[in-house]
Amino acid sequence: MGAVQALPQAFAAGAGREASIILADQFVRYALLPWSDTLKTHEQWLGLARHRFSAVHGPGAADWEIKFAETAPSGPRLACAVDRSLVDALTAAADAATVRLVSVQPFLVAAFNRLRAKVIGPAGSCWLVVEEPGRLTLALFLRGVWATIRSRRADWRWRRVLPEILGRESAFLGLEEPCTRVVVCAQGAFDVEEHQSFSLDAVDYQELALSA
Repeated sequence: MGAVQALPQAFAAGAGREASIILADQFVRYALLPWSDTLKTHEQWLGLARHRFSAVHGPGAADWEIKFAETAPSGPRLACAVDRSLVDALTAAADAATVRLVSVQPFLVAAFNRLRAKVIGPAGSCWLVVEEPGRLTLALFLRGVWATIRSRRADWRWRRVLPEILGRESAFLGLEEPCTRVVVCAQGAFDVEEHQSFSLDAVDYQELALSA
């Protein structure tokens, strides 16, 4: 994998130091686990996560590293899955460079953590749209709670048709009212005045990455 092969050079100046890696969402699968007061232990939640990923993605999910975290008291838990071989390769590259790898975090999660005030805001409901080459990750928050995460292919025209994309997602979810607050994390400039029916805010992908 090209990204892993580039790590020795990236780590070269960091010997003896700590490093955190943010993974592109193309390497990550997401699931929201609905709250259940019958699940008491980490192992029980992990079992639910494995079952969910296996049901959606098939037996290959058995080779995935799965992490999950609370999103709100008595709210859904956010589960993230990454190929275990990728995690092992990242760890090996760090060890070879005598760099201590302290975290591996999906980009959607990193973006949310840094944009939390914009995403949640006073209204508590918002779409977060994260662009990567050829792909959009869409996360919906309703009244401050994670409601859904969707990943879809996208070409250069997505900026122009964003209302249609979100409209289809809203219809699929059966929302009673569409959510018109949108925070866009784009690769390059995004015209927040382009779609007057939405309340748009935007942050450049590179600006967000450099704020790590």
